[in-house]
Amino acid sequence: MTRPSATQFCEIDLDALKGLSGKIACLATPEGGLDAAGRRLNRLSKGAVDRALGSPAWEGLNAGDVMVLAYPAGMSAEAVLLLKTERRVTAQAARRAGAKLRVAAGKSELHICAGNFARSADLALGVVLRGYEFGDHKSKTPESYGSVTLYCSKPDEIATKAAPLLALAEGVFFTRDLVNAPANVLTTTSFAEQLSDLAALGVKVEVLDEPALEKLGMRALLGVGQGSESPSKVVVMEWMGAGDAQPFALVGKGVVFDTGGISLKPAAGMEDMTMDMGGAGVVAGVMKGLALRKARANVVGLVGLVENMPDGRAQRPGDVVVSMKGDTIEVINTDAEGRLVLADVLWYAQERFAPRAMINLATLTGAIIIGLGHDNAGVFANDDALCAAFLKAAKAEDEGAWPMPLDDSYDDLIKSRIADIKNTGGRPAGSITAAKFLQRFVKKDMPWIHLDIAGVASIAKDSKYAPAGATGWGVLALDRLIQDMFDEG
Repeated sequence: MTRPSATQFCEIDLDALKGLSGKIACLATPEGGLDAAGRRLNRLSKGAVDRALGSPAWEGLNAGDVMVLAYPAGMSAEAVLLLKTERRVTAQAARRAGAKLRVAAGKSELHICAGNFARSADLALGVVLRGYEFGDHKSKTPESYGSVTLYCSKPDEIATKAAPLLALAEGVFFTRDLVNAPANVLTTTSFAEQLSDLAALGVKVEVLDEPALEKLGMRALLGVGQGSESPSKVVVMEWMGAGDAQPFALVGKGVVFDTGGISLKPAAGMEDMTMDMGGAGVVAGVMKGLALRKARANVVGLVGLVENMPDGRAQRPGDVVVSMKGDTIEVINTDAEGRLVLADVLWYAQERFAPRAMINLATLTGAIIIGLGHDNAGVFANDDALCAAFLKAAKAEDEGAWPMPLDDSYDDLIKSRIADIKNTGGRPAGSITAAKFLQRFVKKDMPWIHLDIAGVASIAKDSKYAPAGATGWGVLALDRLIQDMFDEG
């Protein structure tokens, strides 16, 4: 398990700056203005800080960028990092600046002279989020990221603000670890076991096995996993921090590996299908974050865990399965499997919990990547108020999301000749028809959003807050939505 860097907040001792190891960061305005700590660093470095701030290189930096002064004379530190920023910035700008500080500092211990910087808690979150490396399967354990110390004028106040943010960072890291894990390690069974461990934090966890799912009538979900040796499961997580209020529900697609089944995917790039459980990973991260920050909200998280493999028992194109709802589904393409999993889990979530609202997450379609790239998740909603609230939360947390259409005219594309519905409508509007398929399993009075996170769950290059690989997208935005709409604190 990857843990965020240890982070502390304390008052600054200017006399101690000379002997600090690792790397020291100070904040400077675009005009080169420094606080007391910056001025002391300038004296200790024999004017090197002032010379840097007066250089064309400093002038050419954008706000939030970092200049590195390596091995300053007269100091023990490896480098002084000059962060170009105004004293009053948005939370998003502060987090991005913090991430850039971590990149500039590498894995060194990092001391940040934040002074009276109003967004110190967000600055710390950015540093911590970017200090991640997945090294569970390397023969030599990678060096961990060094601790982070913020020297603030009001350390207790900043520490209080930062505590829930750093709790959420643990949720983000949990999501990243799950999404980065290889499929021979993160089987449906080991995934369920890791989720069961959340019980130690106060989350009520129940694991439904195949006989239980068969009894419930989840034959759409079971059909996806019937070709795998790894047993299909549904894991139900409950965090009840707000008395008897009806819960908000999160539902995640957890396909631990997706070969495409009989409709086999091309070999090139199939290794990336270890991340096809990304929706379930986000739900897990949100539930962990809620527990760690002791959220005063009632939230249930349900994930369908399956593996889509092409053996002699595997589901075939042309098969017809009966969902828990009772609708019959013609399986046109066994690689459109995630919607079959979600159909049953969505219906079960409504039948069991009657939630106030419901959001599902899934790495559902390649089509959403064609439409939105890797900067935004697709947002499909049947409720304008819930959609607006989520988009506001995503923007506040600097996680890209974009609304997509859900018009009834797309229903014709997934009509079946021999069943109630078919599981794919072909290439046109592929992400929309997938969402329309899911909508069939959402009750008419249920506020609901489908988040297609195929483009944002795992990225081949570094992103704002994460190295290449799993991003943890969605944990912060969903937690913000829960705070805004369902938290009674």
